[in-house]
Amino acid sequence: MTWPFDVVPPASLPPGRSVVGDDGRPLPLWISDAPAPAGLWEQLHRAHAQSGLWPLLLSPLSDADPDFRPWLSGELDPDRASDPAEHDPAAVLRAWWEPGEDLEPEDMDEEFEALAPYGAAWPGLAPAATVPDGAADAEARGLAGALQSVKDVRLGLVRAAGGAEALVACGWSGPLNHDNDIAKIAAVLADWERRFGAQVVEVGFDTLQLSVAVPPATLAEALPLAVEHAALCPDQIHQGAGTLTAYAEQLVGSHHWFFWWD
Repeated sequence: MTWPFDVVPPASLPPGRSVVGDDGRPLPLWISDAPAPAGLWEQLHRAHAQSGLWPLLLSPLSDADPDFRPWLSGELDPDRASDPAEHDPAAVLRAWWEPGEDLEPEDMDEEFEALAPYGAAWPGLAPAATVPDGAADAEARGLAGALQSVKDVRLGLVRAAGGAEALVACGWSGPLNHDNDIAKIAAVLADWERRFGAQVVEVGFDTLQLSVAVPPATLAEALPLAVEHAALCPDQIHQGAGTLTAYAEQLVGSHHWFFWWD
């Protein structure tokens, strides 16, 4: 078993390998050769504070993908990213939400028609929730178990402080068509962890699945959060729910956030 870290690997790890980036250099990422054994993600998640290794469930572009893209196909590039600490989450979301200067008025009307009751002006962040101690970790472990029960996902380990930072460390570029700097995405995800107890659990070629400790309880609470989701991932609205309100309704009481970029 190739092991890219200077800590002793857990005895329970299945066979796996170190992953290389698009320039052939080893990355701070290890991946199992087969689907992750049940319960192992949760075990490694509990050990993160001691090991410094954040576990991810990893899936490929498609079930029939022989190269397990992007994880084993040389499509990862940490050098593409800046430092998440350089980015203010509110400023990042505002820049994604507000239209560019090259957007024609008629296009703006069409763009924001689906985003009612909000307009082109950034409305600000949703209020933070109170996250009970241990709730975020419990939800993450629960989602990991649920995902493993319905799909084959491999285990990934990344040297990182958390799931948001792990995306930067391994050079993931799933939202490339939305923003080619994954550090901006990570800054927002880390802020969601602080405000809502959201944690990164599963990552695909261009998909992301988060557990959520404290979801909105009402539509009124969900709408401003839906604005943030739409800024991060416009496809959630324009190629998914159709309207911001319909999407917000899906967030009420949901401990699971799924994102997909075209």
